Amino acid sequence: MVERLALFADRRDAGRRLGEALGRFRDEDPVVLALPRGGVPVGYEVARALGAPLDIVLVRKLGSPFNPEYGIGAIAEGGIRFVREDDVELTGIRPAELEEVVARETAELERRQHLYRGEREPLPVEGRTAILVDDGVATGGTAVAAGQALKARGARQVVFAVPVGPPGTEARLGEAFDEVVCLEQPYGFFGIGQFYVSFEQLGDDEVTALLEAEREPGSSREAAADPPPPSEQPVEIEAAPGLRLSGDLCLPEGARALILFAHGSGSSRLSPRNREVAGSLNRAGLATLLFDLLTDEEAQDRAKVFDVELLADRLAAATRWAAGEPSLRGLPLGYFGASTGAAAALLAAARLGDEIGAVVSRGGRPDLAGAALERVVSPTLLIVGGADWQVLELNEEAARALHCEREVAIVPGATHLFEEPGALERVAALARDWLLRHLGGAGAPADGISPGRGARGRARRS
Repeated sequence: MVERLALFADRRDAGRRLGEALGRFRDEDPVVLALPRGGVPVGYEVARALGAPLDIVLVRKLGSPFNPEYGIGAIAEGGIRFVREDDVELTGIRPAELEEVVARETAELERRQHLYRGEREPLPVEGRTAILVDDGVATGGTAVAAGQALKARGARQVVFAVPVGPPGTEARLGEAFDEVVCLEQPYGFFGIGQFYVSFEQLGDDEVTALLEAEREPGSSREAAADPPPPSEQPVEIEAAPGLRLSGDLCLPEGARALILFAHGSGSSRLSPRNREVAGSLNRAGLATLLFDLLTDEEAQDRAKVFDVELLADRLAAATRWAAGEPSLRGLPLGYFGASTGAAAALLAAARLGDEIGAVVSRGGRPDLAGAALERVVSPTLLIVGGADWQVLELNEEAARALHCEREVAIVPGATHLFEEPGALERVAALARDWLLRHLGGAGAPADGISPGRGARGRARRS
């Protein structure tokens, strides 16, 4: 079965979105505290967005002796202990059994404290705004214990911030914190991982690498602002003898890959939506080529506008042109297609095989690629608006026809053109992370810090 993916590409993507939502705290001299392990990549991005230092709060869930997955409380560094007495009574846990669980988790907490911090003291939070971050929340027991630990250390206020939680999260945890920020509270919540494209377990080495990177000069405070995108340069692409197409090439210094854009019917290289996505890719170190698939005269012919075979021919011609350009030679190639352009991208990718390292479709009609879908080998991400029901169904059918690595990513509440607030930003983030994962040097993100195993993605097979 092809799974629907609704919210976040991975923890770093979630952290970038969360950092945007917490922007109002930037002038309050905040400290970002992440819950290891999963909260550290999220916290890293939040700290970058706020120009704030990053540290961790060590907490361990107390699982029932009879069902370790069922949390009955938590412990945190500093001797903080939070136990839901009602659960203890309900499950018949004896005091000695509870203390055995506490002792075991305390030993693990001390191990992680030595591993992640070494001899360093925790960052001071006294009198400051402490922003506690995790990759999501289910029951909230560990978060409550961490919040109590930060209050005990003198934090002026403790803000708990997560990308996703079950409905009512903010109200349910509101009494335990000065403020709760939960970006998404979807119905049908069964677990945090269901709302991520990549949610594999992080290793201690990955957590340590992110914490060490944040402590180095030029990390969170200095790197909070994205560099401006490089300027565009006009190009002419020879699609056939005597036929030239106008394009705009944006080539960041040290570009990791080149993404060719295939616009949809009635659009052109000047599409504001594609340009916004292209800008996000440029800031992540990806070169982009936006070009007109048709001449001005051809664009007046509706038959040509919807001629997917012709559009795929033009895209393949532009790909050959790019491969021969000295400034672009050797760059891995990817496609970004919208509407009918998505079908053209998949058809061209089927023809070119492993020459195309990845394909992204925005509100596309991949079904129009027909039988060619079975021949696509390029990892393919199909991004669809959650309120674009007809196109969503067509994308899910197309995903079942694909035999390559593929994902269907749903932007909640978005319609076909992604005009809703924040919708296009989600498209850009999903596209950026997918393309970096498959084209950008073993999935390395823009700042050069490896996101670890969770960034490689998993194939959903129908």
